[in-house]
Amino acid sequence: MAVKLKSPAQIEAMKEAGRVSALALRRVGEAVEPGITTAELDAIAEKVIRAEGGIPAFKGYGGFPGSICASVNDAVVHGIPSRKLVLREGDIISIDTGAIVDGWVGDNAWTYPVGKVAPEVQRLLEVGERCMWEGLDNARPTKRLGDIGHAVQSLAEAAGYSVVRDYVGHGIGREMHEDPNVPNFGRRRTGLKLLPGMVLAIEPMVNAGTRKVKQCSDGWLVRTRDGKPSVHFEKTVAITEDGPVVLTTEEGHPRPV
Repeated sequence: MAVKLKSPAQIEAMKEAGRVSALALRRVGEAVEPGITTAELDAIAEKVIRAEGGIPAFKGYGGFPGSICASVNDAVVHGIPSRKLVLREGDIISIDTGAIVDGWVGDNAWTYPVGKVAPEVQRLLEVGERCMWEGLDNARPTKRLGDIGHAVQSLAEAAGYSVVRDYVGHGIGREMHEDPNVPNFGRRRTGLKLLPGMVLAIEPMVNAGTRKVKQCSDGWLVRTRDGKPSVHFEKTVAITEDGPVVLTTEEGHPRPV
């Protein structure tokens, strides 16, 4: 494992990619409503990213055709945007956006309700977001990777949910995926020691039912095996001497957790 530590100046430089990615995610989220297609949401994201001087990080990555990943209901991650996929009242949609600015990558995701959702789905959304914040709060120099995973897993399972184990968070910098992998499960005080200069994409994927997933025939889309809904929340965070600092924020400067 070769973890690439970033200098304070490099972390500062990464904030612009984070800002553009966060802006694109918000603009897409604002457009989520019954009747819109995931292809239309994809077009919004690409327009925002390019207008802000960035490059869509996902488009062409490993052959992926979209600027966003758009995953609906029981779809966990990596949904390809489509003109045929029309959002309906009561759906949820996980949107993952990434932007490259000056060679640095910003990566974030959020799951949005489409109109009014059922109370049990709203609870899943709330718990999934809390899991992300708990994970981020453990991204500190006094911690280890297992502390991040344990924080996410324990909160999700206490609520009666499960966390996906086949797909995890990751280091990020000049490349979309760098070492280390950042699991959303684990034991306290185990795993790699967290150091100032690490930059991580922490992204819990929380399922209403089983943690088991299946990849679809297109080679990208991943669904829950039991057909129950899944949520996905993600932010890029820098580990500093003063604690975790979220880089995917629109304020134009890193925001402490």
